[in-house]
Amino acid sequence: MVEPAILIPLLLAAAPGADDCALNGVPLHGRVQIVESFPDFEVSIVDRFPDLRVKKTDSFPDNCGEWRFVDSFPDFTIRYVDSFADLKIMFVDSFPGLP
Repeated sequence: MVEPAILIPLLLAAAPGADDCALNGVPLHGRVQIVESFPDFEVSIVDRFPDLRVKKTDSFPDNCGEWRFVDSFPDFTIRYVDSFADLKIMFVDSFPGLP
């Protein structure tokens, strides 16, 4: 029998993106390029109930939800879609990250 004290941390570790701010193993911060084909993620911009709050930055995007848009050498690529998105984002001026 598995001890409850051991089972609870295992269940929390299995929740995707709960602590590490990642989607499919890709951290959701860094240099981002907008593409038309073969993106890493399809993204929808929403006004309410986002999966991630995103702050555009020109400096070092080291924290969860901080994105620096670039034309080359991205950490990951996105394509904007209206439906069936992998990730729903809301642009913010402060407090980026998971809601």
